[in-house]
Amino acid sequence: MTLALPDHGVKTKHGPEGSLVFDPLRGRWVTLTPEEWVRQHFINHLVQDLGYPAGLIGVEWSLELNGLAKRADIVVFSTDGRPLALVECKAPSVRIGQRTFEQAARYNRVLRVRHLMVTNGIQHFACLVDHHTGAVDFLPRLPLHAHLTVA
Repeated sequence: MTLALPDHGVKTKHGPEGSLVFDPLRGRWVTLTPEEWVRQHFINHLVQDLGYPAGLIGVEWSLELNGLAKRADIVVFSTDGRPLALVECKAPSVRIGQRTFEQAARYNRVLRVRHLMVTNGIQHFACLVDHHTGAVDFLPRLPLHAHLTVA
């Protein structure tokens, strides 16, 4: 699958359980799905190109929304453990539309981050959320890690 992300390389293998990709953040092999392919490449982009410390990134982060267990694809934390950014990943075949942003916004009711990102590996969007006014502004590019804590 060709993505609009730099190729920093991901490890894959085939076994009795099918195709797998190594997730270095979780330290284990996971089933290679189109969405996982995007997630691994997007994480590499965050770490290798945008300066996100790997140790501050959570993958498939568990949260509870309206009494239901959910998992945010990627959550970036501050050094003191506050969530700073939420990333929703989709397979390349999935069109990024209102439903994707609404899903990220629902998760953000729990996490209350200022930076939301959504990607299908082909298109990437980043938004800045003002929780006081409810305003959501699209950013011209994905933010550098250093910009996540700028007021």
